Amino acid sequence: QLQASGGGLVQAGDSLRLSCAASGRTVSNHVMGWFRQAPGKERDFVATINRSGGSTYYADSVKGRFTISRDNAKNTVYLQMNSLKPEDTAVYYCAAGNTLESYSGSYYYWGQGTQVTVSS
Repeated sequence: QLQASGGGLVQAGDSLRLSCAASGRTVSNHVMGWFRQAPGKERDFVATINRSGGSTYYADSVKGRFTISRDNAKNTVYLQMNSLKPEDTAVYYCAAGNTLESYSGSYYYWGQGTQVTVSS
């Protein structure tokens, strides 16, 4: 099971750090990704990180503002979000997969999501 947390209501320009803790699974066995879904929109890719943490890949919309990282010893993946914008408002989901890519279909375990709301 994947448990995402750390969401909240912030103002534009603020920062948040999301966490994704795994229970019953070993995070180090999986590529981990973050996705988000805004109301009325499809779920979009945000970022992904390989098993060792040595490779990452970001959506263009968050590149330079968001940082994905992982602590395999703590079985946790993080998403540091800086310079938040109103358009970042969405439910954020973490997911476990097998390949470092943006396609959501390649991720087979999903967390329940955490709401991030950015006011202007």
